[in-house]
Amino acid sequence: MEFKFSLEDETFRRDLRQFVKDELPSDWEGGGRWPEETDWDLTREMRKKLADKGWLTMHWPEEYGGENASPVRSAIFNEEMAYMRAPGRDIFGVRMLGPTLMIHGSDELKEKHLNAVARGEVQWCQGYSEPESGSDLASLSTRAVRDGDEFIITGRKIWTTLAHRADWIMLLTRTDPDAPKHRGISFILVDMKTPGIEVRPIINMANGHEFNEIIFENVRVPRANVVGEEDRGWYVAVTLLDFERSGIDYSAMARRLLDETKDYAIETKRNGVPLIELPWVRDALADRYIECEVARLMAYNVAYMQGEGLVPNKEASMSKVFGSESLQKVTTTGLDILGMYGVLGRNDKWAPLMGRVQENWMISFSHKIAAGTSEVQRNIIAGRGLGLPRG
Repeated sequence: MEFKFSLEDETFRRDLRQFVKDELPSDWEGGGRWPEETDWDLTREMRKKLADKGWLTMHWPEEYGGENASPVRSAIFNEEMAYMRAPGRDIFGVRMLGPTLMIHGSDELKEKHLNAVARGEVQWCQGYSEPESGSDLASLSTRAVRDGDEFIITGRKIWTTLAHRADWIMLLTRTDPDAPKHRGISFILVDMKTPGIEVRPIINMANGHEFNEIIFENVRVPRANVVGEEDRGWYVAVTLLDFERSGIDYSAMARRLLDETKDYAIETKRNGVPLIELPWVRDALADRYIECEVARLMAYNVAYMQGEGLVPNKEASMSKVFGSESLQKVTTTGLDILGMYGVLGRNDKWAPLMGRVQENWMISFSHKIAAGTSEVQRNIIAGRGLGLPRG
């Protein structure tokens, strides 16, 4: 790949940074993994402004309201937004549902949903994991029983990010209980306002509300809402996962934390000596910066391959696992440098860097699970990358 950006890409990066700086409050600090949760009204406002500029879905084909921008340009957008902790992006609708619907959805579903996503008017969530079905996703037990032109859905989904904000959910449910577990599954779009849906909050250990449990009790959904073929939804789900996995967000978040930790080490003294002058601090920061840059280049390599018409299956897994684990290393090193003060939360007046390092350290464990655990990614790398036999 070419290890430099075009003049147009560099201009876009500069324009995007200026736009975010102009639009966000001067004291904006953002949230943890999901800055959207810091101010939901601001998120919706920013999303519509991004849509008006054509940036929200710029990588979509022109026929669906996009600009057919390159995957590299899209990666630049995601990197800058993540580094600046800017709200407004739409991971579920723009990055995951939209491209999947373009491949597998009916004309009616495309017309109904893609325009709303492109205008920044709708929030989606993803109904995959269940209390007893996570990494082994095909073992899911949520049921959808056919009743004329409808399905009646009963079951539970868990770890559903932003479900309490969502207008719609993309749901995996079993429609043929007698079929082998990777078959008999359908991918269905469900309006979250449908009677019989209950959303229960899950507060994480960083005291954040991103996750939710969803209860489906005799929820009636039109069969026309099925994406792709009935009972063949597993293949639709796998398509979506390929769009979900990305490493650029991880390296961007890690670099922002690393920059803040470095500045703290420059400004803070121990026994009259700036922390940055301690050899172990300098060595640790250098190692983390190198890993962040490697993670960043791996993510851009995935985008470059996509732009060349290649399918970066194993490369996407490599980027995801290395990026998420690099982020956790950055937060661990940050806690080491901050010392005992580093364990204080953001509401404590003595907490350095607003308690952000501690918060992101706790959240970093979920990054190694979401979109496929590190173990799942290594299995993909081993099987599809190295050609190793299954154990």
